[in-house]
Amino acid sequence: MSTESVNALPFIPPAKPVIGEEEIEAAVRVLRGGMVVQGPEVAAFEEEFGALVAGRHCVAVNSGTSALLLPLVALGIGAGDEVIVPSFTFAATANAVRLTGATPVFADVDARTFCLDPASVAALIGPRTAAIMPVHLYGHPADMDALGELATRYSLAMVEDAAQAHGAALNGTPVGAFSEASAFSFYPTKNMHSLEGGMVATPDAELARKVRLLRNQGMEQRYANEVVGYNMRMTDVAAAIGREQLKKLPGWNERRRTNAAKLNAGIDSAGPHADAASSGVRTPSVADGATHVYHQYTVRVPGGRRDALQAFLTAQGIGSAVYYPTPVHRLPPFTSFADGAALPETNTAAAEVLSLPVHPSLSDADLDRIAAAVRSFDFGDPV
Repeated sequence: MSTESVNALPFIPPAKPVIGEEEIEAAVRVLRGGMVVQGPEVAAFEEEFGALVAGRHCVAVNSGTSALLLPLVALGIGAGDEVIVPSFTFAATANAVRLTGATPVFADVDARTFCLDPASVAALIGPRTAAIMPVHLYGHPADMDALGELATRYSLAMVEDAAQAHGAALNGTPVGAFSEASAFSFYPTKNMHSLEGGMVATPDAELARKVRLLRNQGMEQRYANEVVGYNMRMTDVAAAIGREQLKKLPGWNERRRTNAAKLNAGIDSAGPHADAASSGVRTPSVADGATHVYHQYTVRVPGGRRDALQAFLTAQGIGSAVYYPTPVHRLPPFTSFADGAALPETNTAAAEVLSLPVHPSLSDADLDRIAAAVRSFDFGDPV
């Protein structure tokens, strides 16, 4: 295909938020009704989202970061405590820990799933460890059985960062239903969104009440402040949009899985365990018993060719993204906490990962075009 014909094709974005007529009508309904902040739409959204997390108590907040922070605070985690987190994640995971005054301790990840490596976590547990915060990265569930065993053995709290994993599951248990608390994000590029927002899920009614207090200036009833709190309320406009998105989530997740399967087949018929020297890239792995929801379809590009492949795809009118080029332990706000951490799998992943479009708006022609472009790239000799 000539450069001119490639340039005539529409650009395929790496992500595409979906806002349908149902979401627009829901937002307008709220605006016309006048109850716009933490009203009936928020309450309904919390109840309906509970079905996604095995009936847990749900508390809606204004962002995914707030959803990470508030359960940590409600659990009493703060200065003097340590929370074990992956470094291969978005900075919000570690930000939430620091905002409590606690110290993030960075563990390595599993090379196949990009999620916390239980062996790395076990080696880091010490007298100040208060909690483990696994991240279900890219929509793949972390190894919650092994991590849960560690939490039980050492009497540690567990807070799941499920910001990218709405609808994912492990051995039939939904992500977000393994621990004392979990946090979801409704940022526009997530598998479902509310323009912006987050949700805390917990099986503990008293913990849910504490989170409700903390999100609303420390009060459940107006002017009856019980604790020092934040202003982290969700608007009813956001909740109304989230309710419509929640209805569509199962279909969108299934489409993401279908798209991922087509990309796997198109990029490398040998599958995820193929020799990268022969296939050029390694397609995503899925652990036994895991239901992946492909928030991102992330391949590995060994041999130092990741950036060149990304530039080539851009020239072909195909978007892609690197999540994440700099591990959190190497970011300036966190280097003092890294303490010379040796995280080989994290560092390798940061140098190799590339996320290709997998969102539900892709057509079969788009998927064929993405796969064909990856296959046509000259991987050449490692650089």
